[in-house]
Amino acid sequence: MRLLSVAVMASLLPALPAAASSRAGTTYYVDSRAGDDAAAGTSASAAWKTLGKLDSADLKPGDSVRIKRGSSFTGGLVLTPSGTAARPIVVGAYGSGALPKISGTGADCVTVKGDHWRISGLWASRCRWAGFALAGDHIELTGVRSDGNVTGVYVPASGSHNTIRGSVLADNNRMSVNDAGGDNDSGAFGVLLNGDDNLVTGNTITGSFAGSSDYGADGAAVEIFNGDRNRVTHNLARDNETFTELGAAKGKTAGDNVFAFNVVTSSRSRGSFLITRGARHVVGPVKGTIAVHNSVYLPARNTIGWSCHDGCAPSILKLRNNAIAVGGEAGWEDGAGADEDGSVYKARKARFKLGPRSVMADPRFVSATNLRLRPGSPALGRGVRLSASWYGGGTALVKDIAGRPVPATPNAGAYQG
Repeated sequence: MRLLSVAVMASLLPALPAAASSRAGTTYYVDSRAGDDAAAGTSASAAWKTLGKLDSADLKPGDSVRIKRGSSFTGGLVLTPSGTAARPIVVGAYGSGALPKISGTGADCVTVKGDHWRISGLWASRCRWAGFALAGDHIELTGVRSDGNVTGVYVPASGSHNTIRGSVLADNNRMSVNDAGGDNDSGAFGVLLNGDDNLVTGNTITGSFAGSSDYGADGAAVEIFNGDRNRVTHNLARDNETFTELGAAKGKTAGDNVFAFNVVTSSRSRGSFLITRGARHVVGPVKGTIAVHNSVYLPARNTIGWSCHDGCAPSILKLRNNAIAVGGEAGWEDGAGADEDGSVYKARKARFKLGPRSVMADPRFVSATNLRLRPGSPALGRGVRLSASWYGGGTALVKDIAGRPVPATPNAGAYQG
């Protein structure tokens, strides 16, 4: 059996608000091949040629921008106006062919400074630093592609309540800092979250991996630094250096972030699922991280399931109902240790205390990339029942990666059937 496609997974997640509210506004068209900047820009037959014309369009709530598939642009698109909750500003593709592509190392490809945008169907490739930078609030980024950047999608501290959904973030494998010494190398992020209350869901994130002078290799599918209450759920992650790493500058926080129903695999010689820190670390403490119902397969010897170090405690990390098979170390804790239960681990070694219902056993995944459970798996019915608060609140995300509800006696891992 194959893993579900991003499109199928996205269809199982909560639907976005309809863009029909934009019908009363003006729709602008851009076509890099057949457009003309002297045209009106308000129909497909009178499309503009360059994205720069949008700067003078004075976009208002309810307006739309349609960019022709097959178009290609060099330079950044900066979206400054704001829509409203009832009348967002909508950007999407029209026509047939490849997604409209924005590239060029002179600027971030798409920067959204305003609030209440709905952006879909764009491709950001080999940009200055970020493919998409979401600096505003209530921005929904869906069905995009971002590759060849330092970070595929960046949410700075000013960005909150944004959604990154149903997108492909591939081979964002460039470093922004890569020098010898200093323990400061940084880069190769699928998603980098510095903001609060964002949702990263239903995406495929691959190839967040780059050589590092300080660490040998670096990169993360989803990196959280100084971001609180973010939810990272129902993503497929392949061949990243780590799935997630969390940290906070002194005086800042990265608290109460949730990771649920993610499927993480890799064929690389090193990798990890989750790295977090206690108060003794320079970017700690990171408090209140929750990891539930994740399925992880990292078969190489230089791998680790999770690490909670430099003052680990239950207030730092809680894990429930995960299925983790690694060729290295299942988990590592110091101090009082993490709060762990309801999980299955296979590894050469482990340095943590198993919870009452957790076991060291082979979870019996179907294959190296299909992490559904085979009949007789010890992960079947292994999990403990959890309230909706474990998933970030509400019931919308309390279903497995295939869209099935979580039963009263759940399986460990991302699949409940």
